[in-house]
Amino acid sequence: MTAYQGVRIADFSQGVAGPMAAMLLGDFAAEVVKVEPPGGDRLQDHPGYLAWNRNKQVVTLDLESAAGVAAARELVAGADVALFDYAPGRLEALGLDGPTLTAAHPALVHAWMPPYGVSGAWSQLPPHHSLLTGLTSTAFRQGAYADQPIHLTLPIAWYGQAVMTAGAIGAALYERSRSGRGQALTVSGIHGAAEVSGLQRILEAEPIPRGTPPGANPRYRLYQCADGEWFFLGTLFTGFYRKAFATLGLEDAFEALELDMVAARDLLEGIFLTRRRDEWLAELQANDVPCAPVKLREDWFAGEIVREAGLRLTLPHPTLGEVAMPAPPARLSATPAEVRTLPQRIAEPPRWTPRAAGPAMATPAGGPLAGVKVLNLGTVIAGAYAGTILANFGAEVVKIESREADPFRSDGAQFVGYNHGSRGLGLDLKQTAARELFLDLVRDADVVIDNYRLGVRARLGIDYPALRGINPRIISCSINAYGDTGPRAARPGFDPLLQAEGGMMAGQGGAETPTLYTIAVNDVATAGVVAASVIAALNARARTGEGQEILSSLLAQSLLFQLGEVVDYPGRPPNPQGVLDCVGVSAVHRYYACADGWIGVACSTAGEVEALGRTLGLELDGAALAAPAQGEVATRIAAALAERPRGPLLEALLAAGVAAAPALRGAEALADPWLWENGFMEQWRHPRLGPTVSARGFADFARTPSGFHHPTPDLGEHSRQVLEGYGVPPERIAALFASGAVFGGAGVAVAAQ
Repeated sequence: MTAYQGVRIADFSQGVAGPMAAMLLGDFAAEVVKVEPPGGDRLQDHPGYLAWNRNKQVVTLDLESAAGVAAARELVAGADVALFDYAPGRLEALGLDGPTLTAAHPALVHAWMPPYGVSGAWSQLPPHHSLLTGLTSTAFRQGAYADQPIHLTLPIAWYGQAVMTAGAIGAALYERSRSGRGQALTVSGIHGAAEVSGLQRILEAEPIPRGTPPGANPRYRLYQCADGEWFFLGTLFTGFYRKAFATLGLEDAFEALELDMVAARDLLEGIFLTRRRDEWLAELQANDVPCAPVKLREDWFAGEIVREAGLRLTLPHPTLGEVAMPAPPARLSATPAEVRTLPQRIAEPPRWTPRAAGPAMATPAGGPLAGVKVLNLGTVIAGAYAGTILANFGAEVVKIESREADPFRSDGAQFVGYNHGSRGLGLDLKQTAARELFLDLVRDADVVIDNYRLGVRARLGIDYPALRGINPRIISCSINAYGDTGPRAARPGFDPLLQAEGGMMAGQGGAETPTLYTIAVNDVATAGVVAASVIAALNARARTGEGQEILSSLLAQSLLFQLGEVVDYPGRPPNPQGVLDCVGVSAVHRYYACADGWIGVACSTAGEVEALGRTLGLELDGAALAAPAQGEVATRIAAALAERPRGPLLEALLAAGVAAAPALRGAEALADPWLWENGFMEQWRHPRLGPTVSARGFADFARTPSGFHHPTPDLGEHSRQVLEGYGVPPERIAALFASGAVFGGAGVAVAAQ
C-alpha cells in the first residue's frame, strides 16, 4: 500500500502550481480527477502539462452552468480532497469555498491555492509569476549588474507553492487519521514565494548587499576559462576553499587572501582564464574541490548522471511519441511513488461514494503535525530547512549539532530563517556515550533527518537499519547531492553546482553569460520535498504501523524545479531563453521603471495590449505581444512610464484591465501593507539578536492552526530541556554533560566560522 492509496482528489486547478501539487500526491497512488473548463487548462499546450497532470483522469465540467456546478459538488461529496486555485471571491460565489464544503462534508480536506494572496487588489490579478515575484521582492533579490528587478525564467514560486500544498494536504490527511475530521487549508502564491525566497531580516543588522550574476563571493562563484566556457567553484566552506588554493599552487597566499574578496576574485579570474574548462575541472575534482560546468538543461536531462540515478522516465503518447519526464523526486523504501500514466481523458466524472467523517478523537493541540517528534541532523539549507517546514506545520523539531556546529551557522538572517522553530541540542556523535544517547532518543522519535555525505551514517552507526532495529516505526530521511548510486554519489555538492550543470544558470542568463540564482533553488526545493515526503511516510505509517527510509537529493530537485522545462518529446517547442539582467519575455510582459519605483506589466492578449497603449497614450496592437523585451516597442513604453508616479499609474492600468503590479525592493516589502495583510511575514524577537522579520508560514490550516513556536536556537541552547522532555534521567544528563558528550546552555559559542 502506498502513502495515499485510496485517497480521492478532485483537482479543479489549472496552470502550474495546483496541478503539480495534485501530481505529487497522485504519484503516491492517490486517485486524482482533474476538472477542466470547456476550453481546457490554460496551459494545456505547454509541454509541462503532461507532467503536471500525470497519473490523472481529466474530465470537462462547465462551472459557469448550474449543471456543471452540481456535478462538481457531487464529485466533491465523494472526495477526500478538493483542490482549487481560484481568486478570492469566486469560490464563495459558486458555493465551493472551504467553510461551505467542510461544513457539508466534515471529512473533506479543502485546499485553496490562490495565485497571490487572499485579500486586497493584487489578489485579483490573473496568475503571472513575474507579478508574484515582483510583489514579494523576489525579483529584486536576484543578483544583477543593473539596479532593476529580474525576471526569473523558472516559475520557482509556483513550484514552491505546489510542494508546500502537497505537504499541507498530506499534513491535514495525517491529522484526519487521528481526529476523524477534515478541514480547510490555504497555500497561496505568497506562501510559495515565502518558502523559496521569503524576506528575512534581523532589523538591527545591516541588510545583505545584492549579489551579481556570477556570484559575489570568490569562493562561491562562476568563472570563465580560456575556451570561453564557464564553471562554478563551490567552495563555500573554508576547508574546500583551502583545497582549491592548494590545487592552484597558491597555498602560501591563502591566509592573505581568505578575507580579501576583491583581490581573491581578481586573482582567480585571471588564473582560470589561462586553461580550458575541462582541464580545470579534472584537476579540481581530483582534489575533492566542489565544482561543476555550466551546461544546458536538455543535455543534463538526457545525460548519463540523470539516467544512472533513475530519474528519467519515458511514457508513450498517442500522437507525440515517447514523452520523457523526471521520476518522482524522493524514494520511499516501503511505499514508493510511481509514474503510471500520462493524463487520461474521461467522458464523465466518476461516481464516488460519499465520504463520511470518522469518529471524533482527541488529538494533540497545535498544528496538524502536533506530537510528531523530529530529530534533525541536517545542516546548511536543505536538511536544516526541512525541519523548519515541519516545525511550522506543528512538529516538535530538535536541531542536533556537534561542537563544530552547522557550518552555515551564523547570526545572519539566512541561518535564522532556515532554522526557525527548532530547539537546539549539542551532541558529540564521535563519542560512544553520545551515539548511545542518540539511539535512545530515536526510540521515542518519529523522524530522523540528515544530509551527510554517502557512508557517514553507517560509520556513525546511525543508518536506517540501525535505527529500524531500535524503532521499527522510525522514518529516516537522508539527503545528498547526487543520489546514492553512480560514480558521483560520494561527491560533495552544493546547490549552485546543480544549478550550473542542471541548466538553470544558462536558462536564466544565457550560455555565454550564465547567471547564478541568488535563491538556493535546489536547496529550498529539497527542503520542501523532504518535508512533504516525511509527511507522506507518516500517512503510510498511520495505515501500516511501519516506518521506512526516504532518500532524496539536490540532483532530483534540479529536475523537479524545472519540471515543465525538461519534459521532452520529438518536436517539443524550445523553452524561453533568458539573458543577462533579464527584465522580461517581451515588451508587454516585463518590468519597467516609473518615476518613483518599478512595476511589472503582463499582457497576454491583444485586448490587454491595446488597453495598455490607451492608458499610456501609445499606439499598440496585438503585434506587440511578440515584440522583444529590449527593442523599439519596449523603448516607447519605457519612455511613457519613466516620468509617471507608480501609484496612480497602477490604478489606471488596473482600471483598464491590464495586469500590472509593483515590483518591490526588500525595504519596500518590509513596509508593504498588502503583504502584511496577507500574512507574508511576521515580526518576532530573537532573545540575543533582537527584532527579526521572516516568513510567517507556508500554509494556513483552518481547524488546526500552526506556526513557529520557538526562535532560532543558539548552538546547543536547549540541550538539557530536550533530554528532560525525552525522559532521560537527571543523573544520566549530568554524566553526559560532564563527559562532553552533550553540551549547551550558557557559555557555549553561538556562531561557527
